[in-house]
This record gives sequence, structure tokens and C-alpha cells, in this order.
Amino acid sequence: MKKEAYFTAATIQRRSDELLRNVMALRKQRDWAFDPGRAALLVLDMQECFLDPGSHSYVPSGRAIIPGIGTLIRVFAGSSRPIIFTRHLNTAEDAGLMAKWWKDLIVETSPRSGFISELDVSAGRVFRKNRYDAFFGTDLEDMLKSRSVKQVVICGLMTHLCCETTARSAFMRGFEVFFTVDGTATYTEAFHAATLLNLSHGFATPVLAAEIRNAFEGSHDRS
Repeated sequence: MKKEAYFTAATIQRRSDELLRNVMALRKQRDWAFDPGRAALLVLDMQECFLDPGSHSYVPSGRAIIPGIGTLIRVFAGSSRPIIFTRHLNTAEDAGLMAKWWKDLIVETSPRSGFISELDVSAGRVFRKNRYDAFFGTDLEDMLKSRSVKQVVICGLMTHLCCETTARSAFMRGFEVFFTVDGTATYTEAFHAATLLNLSHGFATPVLAAEIRNAFEGSHDRS
């Protein structure tokens, strides 16, 4: 598989607009309203192993989504809304079939297992996860419900693996899901587009990061 930089700093706005247009007909069928006062931000696996060009797991489009995610972190933090960062780590005991599938693991002692420095992880709570699904084996659901969260905004890596699986899992747990087109990235545009098509049909509302930011700004104007 040849990895692609389908998002770059220069192209992410145009390409994400195009990707959103491709699924807009599905979005318009239900197009749930985003409510900042009921929302939490989930930032999945923004770790060096996926964002360091020297890593074999490097996502070439990943660095282009960092500024948009940083903006979302700031607006959620500014409104005192929950922010969750996931850090994917495995041991031989907890990896399940991921070890057999991928043949290697992200372990805590890896020098690239930590978060990238560009994002302020101190703005939220960190959950360690060991599967694609951020809800699997964690108390994420309980934490969100304790804060009366009804909606989740998903961003991070990778679009078609951890982000998509977590979006589906959130929907099944009763959360309305808003999936950022330009706040997620993966190895190829085909994987990214397939996730948007699938989620838009049955699990999530695709959005641009600016739509979420503007909703927060609008809520401040009304207060």
C-alpha cells in the first residue's frame, strides 16, 4: 500500500470541502444540530509514532490536521467542555488480535509512543486504550455521562481505524457523533472517503472543524 499526503497545509481546506460535498446528501437527511453545551471533544492517538516521518506508522496527511485540532482544543477548553485524549498502548497481554494482525505493538517504552508537543494535552483528560475503540476497556462512557455529555466530536488518527470504530461505538452508546472531515487523517484518501461514506449513512454527522468552532462562537454571542 502506498501512503498518500492527500492533506497538506496547502490543500486541506479544498480537499476536505470536496470530501464533505461527496457525502452532503446523506448528511442532509438528518443533519443533527450541534450543541456546544452538551458536547465533548475526543482527540484520538495524536502520538509521535503516527506523526514522525521516521516512523513506519507515519501518516503523511496527519500533520495537516494538527492546527485544526489545536483550534478545537482551545474552543472546548475556553467553554469548559470535556476534552479527552487517547493514547494507544499495548502489552502482549492486552493486544488481542491486534498483535496477530499488525505483528508489532505500540508499547509504553517506545520513544514515539507519547503525544506530539504541538497539542496541549493538559487541557483535557488522557485515556489509555489498547484497541481501536476508545470505549473498549475504559471508563470513557461513564466519564462522559457523568458530565451529561450527549454529543461527541471526533478527531485524530487514523480515520478508518480508531476514529471510525470509536464513532460507531459512541453511536451505539447513545451519543450523537460529529465526525471531523478535516480533523482526521489516515494512510490514503480512499480509506478516508470510505469512512465518511459509511459513517454518514448510519452513524455520524460529517463536519468541518470550522463548523464546530463557529458553533462555539455563536453560543458565546447569544450568552
